Amino acid sequence: MSQPIVISLAILIIIFLAILTFKLYLSRRLLITRYEPIIDVDKELSKVKEELIRATKEHEEILAKNAQQKTSLTQEYEQARATYETLKKEIALLEENLEDMSFGIYKPHFNFETSEIYKNKLEEIREKEKQLIREEKAAVCSIQWTVGGSAREGARMVKQNTKLFLRAFNGECDAALAKVSWNNITKMEERIRKSFEAINKLGTVHKISITEEFLGLKLDELRLTFEYEEKRHQEQEEQARIREQMREEEKAQREMEKAREEAEKEEDRYEKALEKARAEAEKASGEQLQELNERIQSLQAQVEEAQKQKERAISRAQLTKSGHIYVISNLGSFGEHVYKVGMTRRWEPMERVKELGDASVPFPFDVHAMIYSENAPELESSLHQFMNEGRVNLVNQRKEFFQVTLDEIEKFVKNRGFSIEFTKLAEAKEYRETLSLRMQQNTSPLQKKDDFPATLFSKPSTPESAS
Repeated sequence: MSQPIVISLAILIIIFLAILTFKLYLSRRLLITRYEPIIDVDKELSKVKEELIRATKEHEEILAKNAQQKTSLTQEYEQARATYETLKKEIALLEENLEDMSFGIYKPHFNFETSEIYKNKLEEIREKEKQLIREEKAAVCSIQWTVGGSAREGARMVKQNTKLFLRAFNGECDAALAKVSWNNITKMEERIRKSFEAINKLGTVHKISITEEFLGLKLDELRLTFEYEEKRHQEQEEQARIREQMREEEKAQREMEKAREEAEKEEDRYEKALEKARAEAEKASGEQLQELNERIQSLQAQVEEAQKQKERAISRAQLTKSGHIYVISNLGSFGEHVYKVGMTRRWEPMERVKELGDASVPFPFDVHAMIYSENAPELESSLHQFMNEGRVNLVNQRKEFFQVTLDEIEKFVKNRGFSIEFTKLAEAKEYRETLSLRMQQNTSPLQKKDDFPATLFSKPSTPESAS
């Protein structure tokens, strides 16, 4: 083959290869352009996976750190909460709060009959406290101190510190005694115990402590002080009750004496009129005589009635236990099924009911029954005992209000032989008229319920001050 042919073939092959290479290049570019998004997603997925793994590790580290912080904060919170509760309880011992009854109701430790016995016992307790201090048994030191090698100086130091601790403890006890009342007696007991513990804790360095015996005397002094004041209050209440009873007795006696005197005056006046009518009848005749005879009969009846009135007054005065038991209610003041059951020896028992409703309650009382008895105190006592479970005021027995039904009271009274009719419906006239007026005011476009004080629209459910 000639050389020119070979050269031509070589040139053709080169050209073919160049064309093929160009086509392959174009095909590759086309493929790259076409599948570029897919290639980028793979890269992005790989990158995201790496970042996700890194973020997961960081998140786990954060969670572990947060768990440690949470544990630490929980521990701090529990410690702070415990401190708060301790401080709250200690502060409560120093506060005067009538609504806080968390320390429970005090149960008496002594049951002496009179305040004088309490007073003597209190003096005896205080003398025992002084005796313990004199005998150095109120506070003791468990070791023998020396100061600068001197036992004498050590004893002097112990004596001074003991005196200081006792003064601090006595000061706390005196403060509790000065503030003790019915609503904080248990708090004051706790306060003295806390003071005892705190002062003894301060004394651990010097090994000095107040004795349990001295603490017991201080607690007894606190209880006796409280119970002494309570007994004095009870005695004053009893004296007030006796004075009120005496005033009622005096009023009843005056009323009965007045009724007797009036009956005697009526009797005397009618007898004089009767004598005059008889004298005139002796001289009269015809129709005039007939009129005088009728007048004589009328005057005789009036004389007999006046004599009966006088006998009743004398009889009531002689029967020192006779009187009336009243059953009354006050719907507007105390609500339904609350009744006052009391006794009066007044000649006119309704006067006592009017007195009760004059100033102590906003509405007058309604009378459901007025029961006369020759032994009114016994009937009243038995009625109160029967209704005792429904007593409204469990502390002051002078407040004679009971939550009970009229049917129960009526049944009890009739079973004891009294024939009396009870008025079951409470008229409550002023109260019902007040409700009616208020309804009219509320429906008026010029007035709304919010224009009035809230107390005007709330009905009390328990007696307050009526007695």
